[in-house]
Amino acid sequence: MTTSNYNENKTLGPQGSRLVLSLYERDRPIFAFGEAQEILRSRQTTQKVLGKLVERGIVTRLTSGLFQLVPFELGFQREHLGNPYVVARELVKHHRGKAAQISEPEYYLSHASAMDLHQMVTQPQLVVYSTTQRQIRPRTILGTEFRFVRCKEGHLFGTTDMWVEKSEKVKVSDIERTIIDGLKQPEYCGGFSEVAKGFWIKKGEVAPLRLVDYALRLDVGAVISRLGFLMEVFEIDAPSEIERLHNNLTATYHMLDPELPSEGKFLARWRLRLNVTEEELLALGRT
Repeated sequence: MTTSNYNENKTLGPQGSRLVLSLYERDRPIFAFGEAQEILRSRQTTQKVLGKLVERGIVTRLTSGLFQLVPFELGFQREHLGNPYVVARELVKHHRGKAAQISEPEYYLSHASAMDLHQMVTQPQLVVYSTTQRQIRPRTILGTEFRFVRCKEGHLFGTTDMWVEKSEKVKVSDIERTIIDGLKQPEYCGGFSEVAKGFWIKKGEVAPLRLVDYALRLDVGAVISRLGFLMEVFEIDAPSEIERLHNNLTATYHMLDPELPSEGKFLARWRLRLNVTEEELLALGRT
């Protein structure tokens, strides 16, 4: 199906064709109600036209006020999510409203989603995680769950742009920030063991200086302890960076895996209780 088919298809009507073609010309397959109203001028007309397009499977309503064009090649179907990482970006942008039209939305794809994008996981991911300074409620759209992790002001660092489609790119935590976020909140990554496995998979690509800089910048005692321990267990050749971590330890002992029971030996060097053994961690690299 080509764009000309929209002109020829009488079921869209002149206003529907105008809206769809204008959105494609603007490269806005995911769009807000306000963008559609800008094209059609009248709020009442926009509501009527969008209602018909949704009913006919030409447009999918993602959430209140946010819509997705169904690609030409898929024909007319009522539900189409598209790339979930692009949808996550647009959900953050939509939450910000008009302010997002001026600057880039303040977010990055994080935790299990970032691990997936960096090929640090071996299991399919069922939840899309984004980190943002804003409080955004989780939601499920067409069977995909979107969760938003709130971070402190000034903690939106360690990100990179990544192309996820031919014409779509998203912000994602770089490999080092992905590891740090996982060590801080392993529950959003499938657990501590998944974070450790992802670290092992990418250990040859990790920049130790950047990794330690990020950990010290976040200044979370548990992250510093867990990172130092893993760097030693995985034999990361960066003694000066490991020493930086050791010099910034807190007095408090932390669980290596915060989701497992409080058991195992205490390791004074890293102020950790090892409820996951070194042997178990090294075995992850062989699975």
